[in-house]
Amino acid sequence: MEICALIRRQAHDWPAQLAVDGVRVYASQDATPPAQHISEPMFALVAQGAKQTILGERTYEYGAGQYLVVSVDLPMCGCITEASAEAPFLAVGLTLKPAIIASLLLDMPHSTVTAATSVSGMHVSNARPELLDAVLRLLRLPDQPGDIAVLAPMLEREIHWRLLSGEQGVAIRQIGMADSRLSHIGRAIRWIREHYAELLRSEDLARLAAMSVSSFHRHFRAVTAMSPLQYQKQIRLQQARVRLMQEPGDVAAIGYSVGYDSPSQFSREYSRLFGAPPGRDSILLRTTGIL
Repeated sequence: MEICALIRRQAHDWPAQLAVDGVRVYASQDATPPAQHISEPMFALVAQGAKQTILGERTYEYGAGQYLVVSVDLPMCGCITEASAEAPFLAVGLTLKPAIIASLLLDMPHSTVTAATSVSGMHVSNARPELLDAVLRLLRLPDQPGDIAVLAPMLEREIHWRLLSGEQGVAIRQIGMADSRLSHIGRAIRWIREHYAELLRSEDLARLAAMSVSSFHRHFRAVTAMSPLQYQKQIRLQQARVRLMQEPGDVAAIGYSVGYDSPSQFSREYSRLFGAPPGRDSILLRTTGIL
């Protein structure tokens, strides 16, 4: 499969940034332990091997020939489940851009451009031949650097179009629609990410999303598979982990800085998410460079 050959050749590091903006290739010869991270809106195609991603109480398994779409910023846990030296895990990712989606919606039949009442923020589907062909042509571009400036935007737009026309079209469309439920929830998600250390009030978030409190909670859980408080906790703890990597020292002070009033609660919830208390985990992070 040519896509696999191109990814193996281009993925010198894991992950590797291609010459094409917003495109990354991934390769690993080993299965990996579960790792917490925050994903922004993206499309990821698995060319070889398999991966598992956990979002709240939902588990997604996907392998060769399947793709994952994340439509809002989501804290999740992922691991490679199938990889070897002979058949490494290989994947390619592309950042999804609301502006491209919005412009493509203008070219779609009006009857198909509707806002669903509620969609999940993550989906897995089988890749159609037309989508695979567009990805293949995108991966060929680094071998033709003179073509990148002209063809990369065209291929990026085509991939967005193929996604809009595929199984996940409803979710993709909502990324580009300012009045969609997903966009409304996205405003609340952005507020939480920017103010994760502050007190969270459901009434304020619901007002930001232009919904009643009960409707906001229902749609927020449908999109993220967790409550707003659970989402905030994930953001707080992942931000704390980054700070522990960058600024080792006073663990309690880092806990306070991300919004915890109790060092014991911070340590307990950190251990539950990452498998070790913050002090011990910070040593592991600095010695292994896991982040």
